[in-house]
Amino acid sequence: MVAPILVFDSGVGGLSVVQALRHRLPGVALAYACDNAMLPYGRREDAWLVQRIQAVCQAAVAASGARALVVACNTASTLALDALRKCLTVPVIGTVPAIKPAAAVSRTRHIGLLATSATVSRPYTLRLIQDFAADCRVTRVAADALVGEAERLVVGQVPDRAAIGRALAPLWDVSSAAEPALDTVVLGCTHFPLLRRWLAEAAPREVAWIDSGEAIARRVAQVVTAPDRCQAAGPSFVTAPDERLGRGLAAFGFAPPRSLHPG
Repeated sequence: MVAPILVFDSGVGGLSVVQALRHRLPGVALAYACDNAMLPYGRREDAWLVQRIQAVCQAAVAASGARALVVACNTASTLALDALRKCLTVPVIGTVPAIKPAAAVSRTRHIGLLATSATVSRPYTLRLIQDFAADCRVTRVAADALVGEAERLVVGQVPDRAAIGRALAPLWDVSSAAEPALDTVVLGCTHFPLLRRWLAEAAPREVAWIDSGEAIARRVAQVVTAPDRCQAAGPSFVTAPDERLGRGLAAFGFAPPRSLHPG
C-alpha cells in the first residue's frame, strides 16, 4: 500500500508546496487535505484553531495512510506544530516565512514581507526578522485579499488585477529618495506563489519574489529519505463539498476530493 506525503492547508495555498515537492521529488506519492469549511484561518481565535488543526490533520493522516505531514500553512505552523507533533506518530514538517533566504539575496537591505494579518505581526515572525534580517529594513504588509484571489485562480476564475495592485501598493508607498529601494519580497503565505505572474505584473519594477516552497521540499527530502512513488492521482480531502475545488485539485494531480469529518 502506498503511503503518501500529506500536504495540509486551510485552502489551496498548499498547492504551491505541492509544485515544489514534485519538482524536487519527481513521482512522489502525495495526498492533499484542506479545511475549506473554515477558510480563512486568520480570522479565528488561536486556541480554537489549534484544536481544529489537530482534529483535521489527525483525520486526514488516518484517511490517507500518510507517512509524513507537511503543514503548508504559515498560520497553522506558527500555532500548532508542537501540538501536532505530540498527537501524531508521523513526522511533521512546518512552514515559516522565507525571511532568511530573502535577507541573503537582498542587495539594498530593504525587504518586503507580504503575508496574512494572522502572520505578519506574530511574535514568531518578528523573531525571524530579528534573527535573520536585523540589518534590513523589513516592510510588513498584511495582504489577506490575495488569499481569495489565489482561491479564485485554482477554481478557474481570473484573479482581479486591481485587487492585487491594491494589496501590493503599501510595499511601494514606503519608497523614497531618502531610503534604499525595496528589492526583495517574501511571499509569507503559501497561497501567494500561485499568483506570482500577477504579482510581477502589478509591481512597478522588478523585484525578487521569495517563498518557502523549495525550502520545505528540501526538508521533506531530508526527513522522508525513501518516499513512495505513485503515478496515479493522489487522494484529496476537503471539509466542505465544492465541485469547483475538485476541478482545481484535479489540475494539480489529485483525485476527486473525499469529505473529511474531523472528530
